[in-house]
Amino acid sequence: MPRLPIVVLTAVLAAALAIAVSFGIVALLGTTPDQPNDPLVTFPAATSASGSP
Repeated sequence: MPRLPIVVLTAVLAAALAIAVSFGIVALLGTTPDQPNDPLVTFPAATSASGSP
């Protein structure tokens, strides 16, 4: 029976570590700058064709 407290403590510490790591990952993802919204393809400006309705 003396192993039971060690097992419980290990499980609690593992859960706390997992939660701390997840918060750290979310914090790192929140600090990354947004990517610029530049179009990959550009088209020339549309000109009005003669005879269009």
